Amino acid sequence: MKYIEVDEELYRHIASKTERIGESASDILRRLLGLSVDAVEPPQPLAISQPSLEAEPIQAAVVQTAPAVNDFSRLVDEHLLSQQKGAVGRFLFLLESLYQLAPEQFSQILQIQGRDRLYFARSKEQLLEASASANPKEIGTSGFWVTSNNNTAKKRTILSEVLVQFGCDATVAAGIAERV
Repeated sequence: MKYIEVDEELYRHIASKTERIGESASDILRRLLGLSVDAVEPPQPLAISQPSLEAEPIQAAVVQTAPAVNDFSRLVDEHLLSQQKGAVGRFLFLLESLYQLAPEQFSQILQIQGRDRLYFARSKEQLLEASASANPKEIGTSGFWVTSNNNTAKKRTILSEVLVQFGCDATVAAGIAERV
């Protein structure tokens, strides 16, 4: 594997073209350039993958039981969502809404992380220890914290993965995540 440096604008462009969790930058560029991309089997619905734009094998921790969230339509209150400040506010609002629907199962978000990146933790300090630039934000009053310095496309990818892990249909999850 060879490594190249790209400027921020190019990196954001490549990241915005991500089509699936765990898709590597190499796979994205191969797809965009019309080169062959090895087929990757999609993760099982109750497996927690590592959402990342870096090349990495998907490491999954299987969730023991399916969460008891049945109605994801209750997750999005369009009026309250529209009052949130920017992508970070909408991201936090949707995560907090999910926590309110399934507080007992919410700790499973701690298993969603990148190869070298921690996205969720039980404390601000944990996220800052993992990355000084994490910009941790508490998810409402849940006691859970999330890294907020990812770009909007990555926030959508992370939220979509969280929703799928809670039993949400992938298409519905993508639609909700697009609201970030």
